[in-house]
Amino acid sequence: MNRSSALLGDLWGLRTELSRRGISLAIQETSEYLGNVSGGTKKGFEYDGLTQVLLQMDTQRAFGHYGGLVNMSLLNIHGRNLSADNLQTLQTASGIEANRATRLWELWYDQKFLEEDRLDVKIGQQSLDQEFMVSTNALYFVNTMFGWPMLPSANMPSGGPAYPLSALGARISARPVNGVTFLAGYFNGNPVKRDNGTDPQVQNRHGLGFPWGDGRLAIAEFQFSYPSLGSMVEPGNAQPLGWTYRIGAWYNTKTFTDQRIDQSGLSLADPNSDGNAREHRGNYAVYAVADQLIWRDGTDPNRTMALFGRVMGTPLKDRNLIDFSLNAGLVFHSPFRYRTADTFGVGVGYAHVSKAAAQLDRDNIAFGNAPAGPTRSSETFVELTYQYQLKPWIQLQPDIQYVFNPGAGVPNPDDPSKRIKNELVLGMRTNISF
Repeated sequence: MNRSSALLGDLWGLRTELSRRGISLAIQETSEYLGNVSGGTKKGFEYDGLTQVLLQMDTQRAFGHYGGLVNMSLLNIHGRNLSADNLQTLQTASGIEANRATRLWELWYDQKFLEEDRLDVKIGQQSLDQEFMVSTNALYFVNTMFGWPMLPSANMPSGGPAYPLSALGARISARPVNGVTFLAGYFNGNPVKRDNGTDPQVQNRHGLGFPWGDGRLAIAEFQFSYPSLGSMVEPGNAQPLGWTYRIGAWYNTKTFTDQRIDQSGLSLADPNSDGNAREHRGNYAVYAVADQLIWRDGTDPNRTMALFGRVMGTPLKDRNLIDFSLNAGLVFHSPFRYRTADTFGVGVGYAHVSKAAAQLDRDNIAFGNAPAGPTRSSETFVELTYQYQLKPWIQLQPDIQYVFNPGAGVPNPDDPSKRIKNELVLGMRTNISF
């Protein structure tokens, strides 16, 4: 019986040979079959998949230099995009949906400093969704917005440096005292070289463009956790219910266009407008993330329940499509006794369209550019998911999502006087480690 955590085990000796040189190799295939049985612009099921290859070199094991780590990750994205083809949602149904391509994702070097590794610096091509504004409990879900939030997805240039894109920059992580960590990063303002209206994933199809000098993205985050690293539990005492809270903010120096008015102050829907949106310098948002353990089985420590939540907002409603987003949910680890690797989750996502963007919809109707119909407001979805560990190397994950007011209430292209109807999305995800 294959009890290895990888389907192909030692890969005919390759992993052992690489390990001798300080190199680790991980290969994972995520495959999904998702579809909407109600709502949307059309109904149907589609396949999409992602192959990830991760290579890391520990410099101490490789050549005796302590604290260094070299990382390279590659992506092969295949299949269709259900959200774009059928759903027209803001909060896309799957976190692996993207344009078909084989691409470099991350390429960086990380160096630890000081006693107990209290400081480390990472330099290179990085995807911010791997460290910043992350809820560890939210990552069990399928919907994109439990990873990289809706607000930066809609408002940052090219959606920000997050899957499947990344950006050049540097990140520092400091742990001045146990239980407190400070993260800060400084990156190129746009993951692609230029804003020319072309899909950014097409502009940098293989991830081999490394733009620099196109604005700057600065981000900072404080993390507070309990129990802190190195804490001990006294004999006879129960383990504490741990938590991690994060607060942070980001600022982008690039120029952002107004959602509603042109350079002269006219609505962009006005026939007298020249169509050139007013430009604003800079953009920012603040956020908070919480992961809180609320229950642990007294006889089986693998059985736990945790709550999570993340909110992000910006007061700059004139230049942003989304001014507030929220994710929250509950995760139940080992919901059935002796199924220690299984996880059940229920979560919700919410995105609010800014007043400026909604007003442009009303302006277009008032000026006769669009038929009388709905205007955008907000979009909400609920997700139920269950990760079933079939073997150490494979997970099966049935998933149900229900979307209220898809696209925040965009008109149905088949009947512009009405919104796209609410959507029930069903599917199955598999995760296979090779």
